[in-house]
Amino acid sequence: MTTELTTRAGLAALVGDGLPSACIDGRERPYLSLDAAASTSALPAVAQAVQEFLPWYSSVHRGAGLKSQRSTNAYEAARTAALCFAGRPAGGDDVAIICRNTTEAINHLAYRLRLETDDVVVTTVAEHHANLLPWARLCRRRYVECDRRGTFTIEDVTAALDDAARPRLLAITAASNVTGWIPPIDAIIDAAHERHVPVLVDAAQLAAHRPLPSGADFVAWSGHKMYAPFGAGVLVGPRAAFTDGDPFLAGGGAVDLVGLDEVAWTDPPDREEAGSPNVIGAVALHAAIDALGGIGWDAIATHDRAIQRRLHVALTEIPGVTVLGPDLPDAALPLATFTVAGVPHALVAARLSNEHAIGVRHGCFCAHPYLVRLLGLDPQAIAAHWDAVRHGDRHAMPGAVRASAGISTSLADIDRFAAAVADIASGRPAPVTYRQDSTTGDYHLDGSPGTGDRRALGASCARG
Repeated sequence: MTTELTTRAGLAALVGDGLPSACIDGRERPYLSLDAAASTSALPAVAQAVQEFLPWYSSVHRGAGLKSQRSTNAYEAARTAALCFAGRPAGGDDVAIICRNTTEAINHLAYRLRLETDDVVVTTVAEHHANLLPWARLCRRRYVECDRRGTFTIEDVTAALDDAARPRLLAITAASNVTGWIPPIDAIIDAAHERHVPVLVDAAQLAAHRPLPSGADFVAWSGHKMYAPFGAGVLVGPRAAFTDGDPFLAGGGAVDLVGLDEVAWTDPPDREEAGSPNVIGAVALHAAIDALGGIGWDAIATHDRAIQRRLHVALTEIPGVTVLGPDLPDAALPLATFTVAGVPHALVAARLSNEHAIGVRHGCFCAHPYLVRLLGLDPQAIAAHWDAVRHGDRHAMPGAVRASAGISTSLADIDRFAAAVADIASGRPAPVTYRQDSTTGDYHLDGSPGTGDRRALGASCARG
């Protein structure tokens, strides 16, 4: 991929790129999505695969008719593709369980491990809530702490693994959704295995950018972060982990025989997929896997590095902007999380949207413990925020702004974004009045819907 191509366009177009978006100055600008770390639009090949499959949609594993057989074949082909994507040979000892997303996958595994209250799971303070909360309600946790930049070392992980009783599991992210930092995951997996500790890798952020770590015992990821936003995610792990005991979900498709007082569960992976499967999501996921394979990981990594470097350099050169996390790490995703001195994070995001047609994420990014460490908040400040939220007041919620790029992002997009941030950080007053809704913490144009009692239920951009 040439520099010219990276500057002029991204690596591949996405459905919905450049939609016209009306701004408050009366001009329409092409919408620029810099929120790929949350969700990505579909690759055209994914949308086309779904469109071509729709006439053949039918029940999976439940019919002898042609459409049902075609749907079943498509679903099982997606399962095989997911195993290959995770570096597992088809016909091997691992299974791919198709679920909704990474959060459901980790909850699924947490249930199926049959943890006792005295069991220990080692995880890190840098995790997404999806890799914190499921363990919190089942067992004890032992944490790997991070430094002020938000990173930790292999030695930090091994110290947690070696502290007291051997843990049942190491549950760790393959890439941070806040800083984009990629820990040395392969070496960490090896260190855990030397101690006979199995490893779950949360690969939600990594899946669209790098090959998945094939050495992990369990790996979970989501289609909606890798250009297949049709509601499918995957949990891959050893077949033996799902052979005994009750499945996470109970219902049709997971059984061989059912009586009023007993049940004979079927074999995995069907045992773990009660109900009618999301064959549309599976088809989309398969198409995304094929499309990313066609582009190639080398090209994607080269694109990521160019975007990541331009993004970090541009932001760090803006007076008043502080970028959180390590300084331009070699192993990082194309995203940056930052604060603007004197401007609340929610207002920065609102102004980028309304004045510049740029969509970003703000808040704590479903990683509250990690972000308060990156922000350097002391215990008193954290306690004050907890008290305010308990009383329904989110106007001073801690947070930051995150810009995250994807496969369609160009260097020109980053330059446009940096110019908009520089404008906001310059101290120039906003051209219109913004009002903050203290219930959600978000800012809205004065008089626009979404404030006070008119807000949609749960419509805080920063919650999570």
